[in-house]
Amino acid sequence: MTDFLDTNILVYAYDSNDQGKQQIARQLLENAIIEENAAISAQVLGEFFVVVTRKIAVPLTSEEAGQLLAIFRKLPVIEIDGELVDSAVDIHQRYGVSYWDGLIIAAARQHGCNRVLSEDLQAGQKIDGVEIVNPFVQ
Repeated sequence: MTDFLDTNILVYAYDSNDQGKQQIARQLLENAIIEENAAISAQVLGEFFVVVTRKIAVPLTSEEAGQLLAIFRKLPVIEIDGELVDSAVDIHQRYGVSYWDGLIIAAARQHGCNRVLSEDLQAGQKIDGVEIVNPFVQ
């Protein structure tokens, strides 16, 4: 099974504001890299950089965030192209999710991921064969 990691998984791994979520996110991320069983997208990398350098209580420096991006790129990174944008728009129109969430789902589907791990999407929902799972809910 291949998972797709949404931005919030990466952010929580480096945001000390909620140590419970941080521990879960770090374990997910570590397993994904070691077991090579997850993917991310260029969108996730960009969102991660912005959030951890500007929006968390104790922001990372751009150098620290850049070093983490290099580590995250050990995972498959789905690039954003015109076809992926078209798929995101289609998912947005058919399922009523935001364009940005549609882009996450489209990237996951393109890579053949079975699940998107995310706190932001509706857990339990299946969109185009991709299940949404919130790993922070027990």
